[in-house]
Amino acid sequence: MLVKNYLIAGGTSGIGLELTNSLSAHQVIVFSRNRRDLPSGTVHHSIDFSAEVIDFPTIEGAIDGLVYCPGSIRLKPFKLIKDADFLDDWSLNFLGAVKFIRHYLPNLMQSQNASIVLFSTVAVQTGMPFHASIAAAKGAVEALTKSLAAELAPHVRVNCIAPSLTASPLSSALINTEQKLQSGKDRHPLKKIGSAAELASMAAYLLSDNAAFITGQVIAVDGGMSTVRLL
Repeated sequence: MLVKNYLIAGGTSGIGLELTNSLSAHQVIVFSRNRRDLPSGTVHHSIDFSAEVIDFPTIEGAIDGLVYCPGSIRLKPFKLIKDADFLDDWSLNFLGAVKFIRHYLPNLMQSQNASIVLFSTVAVQTGMPFHASIAAAKGAVEALTKSLAAELAPHVRVNCIAPSLTASPLSSALINTEQKLQSGKDRHPLKKIGSAAELASMAAYLLSDNAAFITGQVIAVDGGMSTVRLL
């Protein structure tokens, strides 16, 4: 097996940690605030992607895949969302990804089949109440995905995953009672919520050579929420 070099932002919890674990046969470098329980042999750099200025470490050689997992779930009525809330969501979800990609783009261009994977939300394409701030920020991520896919082709593939409710530390407040969890399941045609492992599996596929003919796509992994209506 050809060992590849991957960079994962937010690879210490939830989907990011599942992805880090699934790629353990490769060289994985994780960027997050704290190392936590990363597999032995995984390189870690302490980075706060919400910071105005980020001091990225220099990495020599080709990078085959870059994944940006940091995100937020800020659910508020529009009238209660402050300007600072919009800016915070924009900074972490969109601008952090921009800075990450821009810094390591020269490394990605050295690879024979580089791949970038970003994360959006079902709430961009399916209007949902109280999602104005996060949907706006993730909408920018989807636009970035398509623009970069065009600009970086054929050297770098760029795709985005748009999940619905997924069990992870980020969403814990939304599913921390049996009633909330069941309500979340019932909103999906498949009558379940996503797992971090399922989302990580899609990310790993998009990084792989098996996805070499896929770029510029926003792929819904949402239990059918965005497209299926049950009678």
